[in-house]
Amino acid sequence: MSAADSFPLGAATTLAELARDPHPRLAQLREREPVSWLPELDGWLVTRRDLALSVMRDAATFTVDDPRFSTAQVVGPSMLSLDGDEHTRHREPFNQPFRPREVRDGFASFIERETERLITELGPTGAVDLRRAFAGPLAVAVVTEALGLVGTDADTVLAWYDAIVRSVSDITAGHEAAPDGAAAYARLRAAVEATVADRGTSSLLVSAAGRLAVPEVASNAAVLMFGGIETTEGMITNALLHLLHHPDQLALVRADFDLLDGAIEESLRLEPGAAVVDRYATCDTVLGSATIRKGDLVTVSLTGANRDPAVFPDPDRFDVRRENARLQLAFAHGPHYCLAAHLARLETRIALQRLFERLPALRLDPEHPTAPYGLVFRKPLTLRVLWDSPA
Repeated sequence: MSAADSFPLGAATTLAELARDPHPRLAQLREREPVSWLPELDGWLVTRRDLALSVMRDAATFTVDDPRFSTAQVVGPSMLSLDGDEHTRHREPFNQPFRPREVRDGFASFIERETERLITELGPTGAVDLRRAFAGPLAVAVVTEALGLVGTDADTVLAWYDAIVRSVSDITAGHEAAPDGAAAYARLRAAVEATVADRGTSSLLVSAAGRLAVPEVASNAAVLMFGGIETTEGMITNALLHLLHHPDQLALVRADFDLLDGAIEESLRLEPGAAVVDRYATCDTVLGSATIRKGDLVTVSLTGANRDPAVFPDPDRFDVRRENARLQLAFAHGPHYCLAAHLARLETRIALQRLFERLPALRLDPEHPTAPYGLVFRKPLTLRVLWDSPA
């Protein structure tokens, strides 16, 4: 029996559909083929939450350490593309600043200042794309601050990031990577070397260089830059879209900003910034009712797992008071749980609260409707909004 016969829903699923509006198809797969073979993916797609957890917890059976891992092809081995002792060795030097107390003490004031600056630049009244004018610049500024690179600014970091992401995307799509990605990474690596060599500075990179070789520090800096910009920009933009699209829920938050944390978790549940994570089977194994062969690509749909009705009743509803929203898997799970999850949450909370406080009647621009889009990273391409001047 062919895979198309065994997994007819998977055979009929297109990557274009998953990029545009994945939720109806993911719901069908989760119910009928929770581990399904997708010919367009040339791999397995896991959509049920319990099975997703099984994959992400078991790095011995489902690894990231594979030559096909696209990010490693551009920036080299890092905490993102290693497992076991090597993963621990690469990750531990970066752990300290991203623990909850250290995040509050080390970043809250900077995020508040940068948020205020960006909102002030928006003006007292008007219309703007909040993704490009606010969420993106804030994410870039915080990453730049966190890394502590010598001789760089947010615009420089953003240019490097854009080029590296393009190369990773080219490889993921099966194309040859454009040379600008390698050139950007070479400049990032040179900046890391300059930062480490400057004995008068104190930064995360300098600290990590005490335990890792400089090329290893550079590869992990690239990974932190990638995650801190791409997924945090998406996290802020998606949360704004969800709240502005549901005025009743926004009214609850405006009346009680303590509900903002729940709103952020619920937004992460409905539209995680990173929709999928990839693993590779290290041996023949069985997952659910599927027999997976050694070397097979196993893609976990965080988006699918986050709308599993066995865990989240009425899973397509946006509810800022949902009691178990924090069970969402937007930050993945297991050894590759997002290192900077606490920072991303703090950044998003400060950003949203200050926007809603300072921009009265902030609302979506009806002339520019939008929705999240993307196969791997999901967010609105633009988020056009309007607001009124304070009374």
